[in-house]
Order: sequence, then C-alpha cells, then structure tokens
Amino acid sequence: MTGAAYDTAAAAGTAVYLYAVSRDLDPAAVPAAPGVGRAPVRAVTAGGLTALVSTVREADYGEEALRANLEDLAFLEATARAHHDVVDQVARAAPTAPVRIATLYRDDDRVARLLTERHDAFARALDRITGRSEWGVKAYAYPEAMAAAPTGADPAGPAGRDAGSPAGGSGAGAAYLRNRQAQRRRREEAGRRVTAQAQAIHAELAELAVAARQHPPQDPKLSGHDGTQILNVAYLLDDDRVEGFLAAVKDLDGRLPGIGAEVTGPWPPYSFIDTGDAAAGERR
Repeated sequence: MTGAAYDTAAAAGTAVYLYAVSRDLDPAAVPAAPGVGRAPVRAVTAGGLTALVSTVREADYGEEALRANLEDLAFLEATARAHHDVVDQVARAAPTAPVRIATLYRDDDRVARLLTERHDAFARALDRITGRSEWGVKAYAYPEAMAAAPTGADPAGPAGRDAGSPAGGSGAGAAYLRNRQAQRRRREEAGRRVTAQAQAIHAELAELAVAARQHPPQDPKLSGHDGTQILNVAYLLDDDRVEGFLAAVKDLDGRLPGIGAEVTGPWPPYSFIDTGDAAAGERR
C-alpha cells in the first residue's frame, strides 16, 4: 500500500474517496493532477490490484453533506468532471474499472480490504474490458423524419371512419375533426417509422460490439439538439473493431434522411462494470 500518511486510518474529519480499480498499473501513471475537491490522487494496492483514491473532507463528502451537495449542480458537475478526469487518465494506461461517483471508505486499510475481499469480482470485470473501450452513439430524428410521407388519400377515409362519430358526418366541424384525426395518424405513423429506424441502427451497430447498454434519451436541454433523441446506447468494442464501427456510424448518418447519428469516445467502460461496489455516498 502506498501513501503512508493514510495507511491505518483517515485523518479526523476526512474520508477516502474511491475513483476506480486498476490492474497492472505503472505507478508513474497515477494522475499528478488533483482529483475531487482538489485533493491529491494516490494509489492503494493489494492482491495485484490498484485502487485510485483521494482523502476528502467529511464536511464536503460525508453522508449528510452529500445529501445537500449532490443537489448543487455546480458541485455535482465539478465532482463528476474531476472523477472522470482521474478515471480517464488511468484507463488510458491500464485496464480500469470505474466505480460510482462519491463512493467513500473510512481509510486506506478499508480500501485494501475491499481489493482483497472483492478480488475475483474486480478480476472478472477487468478481464471483460481488457483490450476494449466504451463508445457512445446518439441518434436524432429531425423534423423531416417526423413528417408524414405524402399520400393521395385521406387516411381517415370511409374505411377508416367510425360512421357513428362526428367525423363521419358532413360540414365544417366534421371536416375539422377528420383533419385532426388524419394528422394524429400521420404523427403516429412517423413515430413508428422512426422507432423502426432506431431499432435498425442499434441492431446494425450491436453486431460490431461485444456488448451494448441502452440508456434513457437525454433531455433536449442537455443534448443541445433540436431533433428528438431516438437512440442513446453505449457499446463495448474490441480495440481492433473501432475503425469499422466508426465507419458504420458515419454511413448510417449519411444514409437515413432526417436521422442524424453521432459517436463519442473512447470512454472508460462505465456502462459495463458491475463489481457490487458501494452505493454512492456510503461510508464503508
């Protein structure tokens, strides 16, 4: 274990913040830049694994403080960014399993026990991601994709009308209702087409990936797009298949009218790690 000042117990009023667990990490690859709360990053090693940690103040990251601070968007953004920067730098140097933001332990000894007690789980996770990286794909449907295909007939024609409804009658009111029904049907049909396109995009890309994880669509305020997000998927790729995957996304982006696809990465494999780590903000 390294970091002698923290070997046996955390200093009064502090906790140990865990970023990630790595294997075969060169000590020189431990980030020199500070982590969350501007705290130095250090390594704790046990059983052939390396945990990246910092000592943080309980006043900022203790259980009660976290309940309030994680509602503070500026605090959350700064913490998430610092957490990611540490994980990203280490993941570029060695296989690395990120843990959830604000995972805390009492001291370095407890972190070392974690590495020993959950060694096999971490080893399986690291085996799975070695030689692989995560890539994100988001697809958007723009207004032209959501527009109805032109038709020469009223979708709410005689066969589609309920003769007992006002829309089956005559006059301006009935015509208005028929028009509204036709618009609704066109929107529904456009929605079905777009959903089918999203499924086809995912099916094509999933064939190139080791694994995929679908995420909920982002709020348009966060995505910054005027289109409707129809796909938000993380893909775990073998490093030697990345080039082909990127080419496939580019091809899809140009092939489907009204549909835009964008790819981000490489990322540490946040979406493909399940090591049973502690819940966010929980002291162990």
